[in-house]
Amino acid sequence: MSPARTADPRRRPRARAETRPRSRRRRWLAVVAAAAIGVGAAIGISRIDFEKAIRELTLPLRYDDIIRQQAAAKHLDPSLIAAVIYAESRFRDQESHAGALGLMQITPQTAHVIARLSGGTQFVTGDLSDPDINIRYGTYYLRYVLHRYDGNEVAALAAYNAGVHAADGWGGSDLNLDGIGFPETRAYVEEVLQKRQEYRDKYADDLGIR
Repeated sequence: MSPARTADPRRRPRARAETRPRSRRRRWLAVVAAAAIGVGAAIGISRIDFEKAIRELTLPLRYDDIIRQQAAAKHLDPSLIAAVIYAESRFRDQESHAGALGLMQITPQTAHVIARLSGGTQFVTGDLSDPDINIRYGTYYLRYVLHRYDGNEVAALAAYNAGVHAADGWGGSDLNLDGIGFPETRAYVEEVLQKRQEYRDKYADDLGIR
């Protein structure tokens, strides 16, 4: 047997021994890379879900389709409607200690007046639990007070919260924040105006704001 022939069997196992660790390293690197990509994607998705959950808790928005529709029909700022709903009920169907009902906290007495003026002949008080009717009636009244006070949002919001007689007594169309006589109404107006800007910033697409 020649030296060349006897050398071949010794070299081949050595070559295979060197190849296997390299192959294993490549496979482990591929696994680690895939895992890193998966973790990164999961973190990204989790962060998006977390941020969305926090936004839903701190600044909820529901029924944006109804808000957009009523804003267009009544020439109102959709972010103002959302801010009023936030201040009134945090987007929950509830009844206040004063008997105001639903998302926009409308009293049955006011609702029956709005129903008569807007042609709602089949209206019953229980309808205020319907988000569509509640927002329709709430935006009807919001448009009414804005018109009454020549577009003065401070006066309109003060009237929405404390009534038109109070807003008239504080200055009507000339009312500013400092002129509001009730501290709780002043805080209400300030909250609505602040939240309107937040809804504009965070929900522009949902509310159809361009």
